[in-house]
Amino acid sequence: MKDISSCRVLVTARSFGTADPALKPYLEEAVGEVVYNPFGRPFSCEEFEQYLPGMDGLIAGVDVIDEKVLNMADRLRVIARHGTGVDQVDIQAALDRSIVVTNTPGANAAAVAELAFGLMLALARQIPEAAAATKAGNWPHLDGFTLEGHVLGLMGFGAVGQEMARRAAGFGMAILAYDPAPVEAAALELGVRLCSPQEVLEEAGFLSLHMPLIDETRGFLNTQTMQFLKPGVFLINTARSGLVDEHALLQALNQGLIRGAAMDVFYKEPPDPASPLLSHPAVLVTPHLGAHTDGAVNNMGRMAIENCLAVLRGLNPPNRVTP
Repeated sequence: MKDISSCRVLVTARSFGTADPALKPYLEEAVGEVVYNPFGRPFSCEEFEQYLPGMDGLIAGVDVIDEKVLNMADRLRVIARHGTGVDQVDIQAALDRSIVVTNTPGANAAAVAELAFGLMLALARQIPEAAAATKAGNWPHLDGFTLEGHVLGLMGFGAVGQEMARRAAGFGMAILAYDPAPVEAAALELGVRLCSPQEVLEEAGFLSLHMPLIDETRGFLNTQTMQFLKPGVFLINTARSGLVDEHALLQALNQGLIRGAAMDVFYKEPPDPASPLLSHPAVLVTPHLGAHTDGAVNNMGRMAIENCLAVLRGLNPPNRVTP
């Protein structure tokens, strides 16, 4: 096992160690130097140029780590994602430079599912509108939709989708799911009917997205696929913004095809304040906070440290993404 006492690690993940004060000293005692994100936001390419040279490890948040950034990495051996998605990392460019990429699968599954479920309840019962009107001195009569007996469609039945199904079952919802590699045992346990994508779109009164952003899923919900939607569906996206064509979403909202949409993710983060989606009365937005709970942050932090230190020590990391 290699001596890592002289290694340097850059941590760009903003929430790293915020819920568990023991994580930072644990990492600092294991290596020679740790540099933390001083900006409170993802790194730009120029900031990577300043901080990345000389680093052996990178514990990364949602920063864009493309080939240009990796060209600055003169010593980098590992990119340990503080989260599940790796769509912001140029995997091939990392492979070409023998840089190992890892992630933290399942670490934030419960947290993301809880947010998605909360957004679904908020849409169904018009909770934000009711709260704002009441605080303004009004007493509106707002009709809502009960979840019991309605159909929840899950696009993606991995860790988050399964956690979402577990919660929906407790509310008496009928649950459909599509996944290219479904876990049939989990579907049987949770009472989920596995279907084709078209069947899910046609039958769901509430549609929640839990797919990774890859070439096959990019723009999944677009003008063509939205034609299959059940009129008046509620859409929840806590996964990746690239799964949805935002222009097509705006059209569907204006036409009433989609009754309401809740979005925790956007093409550009933070989004342009002038975006028509932000001002649309049927759209509920949150600032990409799906994984921001104490439990999720602790899980991601511990797993990211394990992965990073394993690679630096010359060992096989628990959650390797690259071959």
